[in-house]
Amino acid sequence: MSGIMWALSHYGYIALFFLLALGIVGIPIPDETLMVFVGSLTADGPFRFMPAFIVCLAGSLSGMFISYLVGRKVGKPLLDRYGKIFKLTPARVERTERWFQKYGPWGIVFGYFVPGLRHLTCYMAGMSRLNWSTYFIAAGTGALIWVATFLTLGHMVGNHWQSAVRWLHAKGTPFLFGFIAFALITGSAVYLMMRRRAREKGTP
Repeated sequence: MSGIMWALSHYGYIALFFLLALGIVGIPIPDETLMVFVGSLTADGPFRFMPAFIVCLAGSLSGMFISYLVGRKVGKPLLDRYGKIFKLTPARVERTERWFQKYGPWGIVFGYFVPGLRHLTCYMAGMSRLNWSTYFIAAGTGALIWVATFLTLGHMVGNHWQSAVRWLHAKGTPFLFGFIAFALITGSAVYLMMRRRAREKGTP
């Protein structure tokens, strides 16, 4: 983490962008820790929340599209040959492949919050040649929720960001994943009910 702090202190938002992009591609960078830390700096520090949010989102999306393109153009042979360098072991690749086949685009959205899947779901989307527009919606939704969650958490805890990170590593990530899934399902249900009532009112 000391190297990340040095990069952020010297290069600011530029370093933040590239760190997030490289982390999504598969370079071993503690993405959640990075965003919680940056979020804490927006509470009373050198970063501002909205610019940090935009940069984190842009970095995440850039990494996701690079992974998608690599998966689409090169495919599984690249992961089989070089995956171990980035800790993308055959077992993790196989587990992610099953996850993606089961959940499809939803696997991209929620894969951010499942340890070991975030770096691979985008490769799988490219390898399976998922439609561009479908991938864009899924990747954008997942990145938006993921960045907003951890950056806001860091902003809220401020100087206590290290305690928040320890909590996340211990038991917090599954809790956040469950909460976000519940919120999305509830929100979707409410939206569908409102649309249905609107149609019923409009029917003569």
